[in-house]
Amino acid sequence: MVSLIIRKKLIIHSSTQLPIMKKHLALCLLLSLTAFGLSAQIETPAASPAAMVSQQVGLTKVTVEYSRPSVKGRKIFGNLVPFDKVWRTGANKITTIKFDNDVMISGQKVPAGSYGWYTIPGKTQWTIILNSDDKQWGAYAYDEKKDVIRFKVTPYKTAKAENMAIALEQTSPNNLEVILAWDKTAVKFAVSHDAHDQIMAEIKAKTAKADCTTDTYFGAADYYYEKNIDLNQAAEWADKVVAKDKEYWTYQLRARIYAKLGNCEKAVADAKVSLEMAQKAGDDSYVIKNQAILKQCGVK
Repeated sequence: MVSLIIRKKLIIHSSTQLPIMKKHLALCLLLSLTAFGLSAQIETPAASPAAMVSQQVGLTKVTVEYSRPSVKGRKIFGNLVPFDKVWRTGANKITTIKFDNDVMISGQKVPAGSYGWYTIPGKTQWTIILNSDDKQWGAYAYDEKKDVIRFKVTPYKTAKAENMAIALEQTSPNNLEVILAWDKTAVKFAVSHDAHDQIMAEIKAKTAKADCTTDTYFGAADYYYEKNIDLNQAAEWADKVVAKDKEYWTYQLRARIYAKLGNCEKAVADAKVSLEMAQKAGDDSYVIKNQAILKQCGVK
């Protein structure tokens, strides 16, 4: 009798635990399959790999982020990328172009910010579009009302580029060219940032301070020399630099300012001091610079 009671209790206990055990087993199986699925994934190279290119121009930075589709034996422009239709300028997410400061493009001011870069390729002309929406996937939701700037460029033939490429080529301190090339076609446009007004304002503010440093005076004098602005003021700043910091590069700064002013007596005196110091330091670059000043002033 006791044995029968014990057996009944065991059967009841087992029957009440069975659903819980089933749930536990099911959960374990699900976790195992999920882990297996994750470990079974094979990572392969992206068909259109992401890329970024950045370049300083003037006092701002230009950054382009894009994906690089490949030709793969296909006809690109006029086929895979239709003519006269808005294109994302690459693959996947819209290509973006970012400016840290206001810039000039095609004669128009473009405020600092990040923009979606769309294009409309054509047989003889392309339209470049910078749009305020830089978060789009493709050009499916392109909204012309959000365009910040539109302008035309002329495509040209180039060496074949299997993968689309965007380059930023410096053409001067304040100018660069943005070049897009894919297959055998390329387009380009200029971006400029003239920081002159910004630099002049900074020079005015910093040189007026009582605690103005020799580095600031040096930079201000050098900028005035390069831009041929008020050379007498540049010479005054150079005097302050040399008074506190007697190095061959400070003497050379003052020497070239005096030489441009036509004061060869002072220019030669400083150039000789700088030349001797530069020779002892083994700085061939400054040796050549000082020799040029001496030659300019007729000293052999």
